[in-house]
Amino acid sequence: MSKRIVYMGSPSFAVPPLLALVQNNYSIAAVFTQPDMPAGRGRALTPPPVKLAAEKLGLPIVQARSLKDKEVEERLARLAPDLIVVVAYAAFLPLAVRKIPPCGCLNIHASLLPRYRGGAPIHWAIVNGERDTGVTIMRMASGLDAGDIIKQAQLPISEEATTGEVTELLSTLGAGLLLDVLSLPDLGESLRRPQEHALATYARNIKKEDGYVDWQLDATRIHNLIRGLNPWPLAYTYFEGQYLRVLRSQVVHAKLSLRPGEVSSAHDGLYVGTGDKALLLLQVQLAGKRVMTGAEFSRGYLQGRNAMFHSI
Repeated sequence: MSKRIVYMGSPSFAVPPLLALVQNNYSIAAVFTQPDMPAGRGRALTPPPVKLAAEKLGLPIVQARSLKDKEVEERLARLAPDLIVVVAYAAFLPLAVRKIPPCGCLNIHASLLPRYRGGAPIHWAIVNGERDTGVTIMRMASGLDAGDIIKQAQLPISEEATTGEVTELLSTLGAGLLLDVLSLPDLGESLRRPQEHALATYARNIKKEDGYVDWQLDATRIHNLIRGLNPWPLAYTYFEGQYLRVLRSQVVHAKLSLRPGEVSSAHDGLYVGTGDKALLLLQVQLAGKRVMTGAEFSRGYLQGRNAMFHSI
C-alpha cells in the first residue's frame, strides 16, 4: 500500500522531487509551502515555485511561514500522513511535528553532509571552488541538517558551472535518490548512519552584499564568486558610478598587464585585472539595462580605452 505523504518545499529545487512522487503514483495528502512573497521591481506577490507546481497537479496546498503554530500542527495531524518529505521548506520542524507521521520525516539536502549544512549549500560550494558536491537523504532531527544519513549521491562541479545550473542537476539527482529510498522496505533504516558532526561545515544564507567583487583577489576566487552567485544575487562592481552586475566570466591564463580592477577592451572583449591573472567578463548588466556580452559592453562603453572598476 502506498504511503500517505505530506510534502513540504518552496523553491524550484523542490519541484522535481514533488513531480517524481506524483509520476510514480505516491499519495500526496497535501503540499505545505511558504506564503506568496513580494518579488521583482513592482514587488508583486509571487507564489513559490512549489505552489505553482502543486496547483497544476491539483494537490491540496497549505501555505505556512512557520510550523511552530499550534493550528498548523493540528491541521497537519488531521491529514494523518505516514511520512513527511521536506525539501528546502525554509522553516524549522519542531519535535511535535516530526512525531506526527509514524514513518518519520525525510529531508533532501543539497550537499554531501556533514559538509555545507545550512540554507545555501550550493552557492558556497561553488564560491569556495569545490570540485564536487551532491545530495543527501537524511532523517530529520533537532539540529540544523544534523540528522542521520540514509543515502547520498555525488555530482562533479565543472569549472564554469553556475549555482543555477548545479541546482537543476542536484534537484533531479535528489528526486531519483528519494525514489530509491522510498522503494526500500524499511525506508532506508538499515542504511541509516549518524553524521560525523566534528566534520560539519556551514553554509549561511547568501546576502546581496556578498556579491561585491574585490578585484585584489586572485582571478579564480573572483570567477568562483561570479558563478556561485548566479542567478542570485549576482556579483557586482561599479563602473563610472554605475552599478554593474557580472553574470559570467572566464579566467585568462595569458599574461595581460592590467592592475586589479583595470578594464581593457583588448581583442574586442572585456578584460579586467585581478590580484594575479586577468578575467574575461562574458556577460554583464548595468543597472536598468539589458544583459549584454562583454564585447557589447566594451564596444558601447569603453570604445577602445581602458577604465577602472571601483567601489562606492
